[in-house]
Amino acid sequence: MLDWKSLHNTINSSAKIMLSTHENPDGDGLGSATAVWHYLTQIGKDCRLIHVSDLPMEYNFLNPDNIIETYRPEIHDTWISKADLAIIFDVGDFNRLRQVGEQITSNSIKAINFDHHPDLKDKRFTNNYIQITAAATGEMVYDFLKAANVDLNLAMANGIYTAVMTDTGSFCYSNTNQKCHQIAIECLELGVNTAKIYQRVYESRTPGQVKLLADIINNLDYSNNRELASFTISQEMMNNANANKKDIDGFSDFIRTIRGVEVALMIFENANGTCRINFRSKGKYIINTIAKSLGGGGHKFAAGAVQTGNLVDVANKVLAETHSQLTKQDSSFS
Repeated sequence: MLDWKSLHNTINSSAKIMLSTHENPDGDGLGSATAVWHYLTQIGKDCRLIHVSDLPMEYNFLNPDNIIETYRPEIHDTWISKADLAIIFDVGDFNRLRQVGEQITSNSIKAINFDHHPDLKDKRFTNNYIQITAAATGEMVYDFLKAANVDLNLAMANGIYTAVMTDTGSFCYSNTNQKCHQIAIECLELGVNTAKIYQRVYESRTPGQVKLLADIINNLDYSNNRELASFTISQEMMNNANANKKDIDGFSDFIRTIRGVEVALMIFENANGTCRINFRSKGKYIINTIAKSLGGGGHKFAAGAVQTGNLVDVANKVLAETHSQLTKQDSSFS
């Protein structure tokens, strides 16, 4: 059991609190952070939710009052320098905070790691509240609020439901447990419009995203008895599809749904000389060990990393490492 009383005591002794999540934020990080923002402001804390990336359009419904802010030095540095506490949700790796993390470190702000990813023992975090058995960080937020006998309101419930729904793939992934459904029931009782949230998150694709997905499907690479499906996305492909960085979200999950595919691998060429690597597994193979060997991390069946280099070189390296590690897991994988 996590010592939620200790965290509540830390919060009570802090006046100015910053909340954040990882770059390229997802529903779990954003939903968790917004739920806690509504709680902290309700108890009178000076609280801001600041992260380094633009807010994905599909999560605008969490931000009706513009509480989710994209970091800008000229706007935020002075306020951050006076913060007593930073609570970081679902980050997996401190480095994924980018400039926000740099501000936390340079200002010696007490930082709380609130996560269901494995503990990386990063000393830049002052304290760690980690529960790897939780289906989502949002599940932990629910426990955290319940431990203080907080009466959830609709805004908190929208965040918690979004977090749990997205990290369980709409309650379809293998991490879905009984508690996820119990949380969903309570959120429904509080008035959460589950159909609307699903539509906003999963049924709002842009034309550029659809064009890019078509290009990917036409150039999928199957290997190892078609259990591994890999694809690359170049900046040229992005430009031709008139797509943006946010449009690639969910592609690995989609490719994983192909019959016979056990692992989907995406290698995306960033514009800064690096490549983003994304793994998704149906459960036969554990892929966070592969991500770790490439400098990243994540869950057993959903993980990622970033590699420096051009797309061709990084793809060759990542594919070689993936083949090697999957072969060790299953001698029939060859």
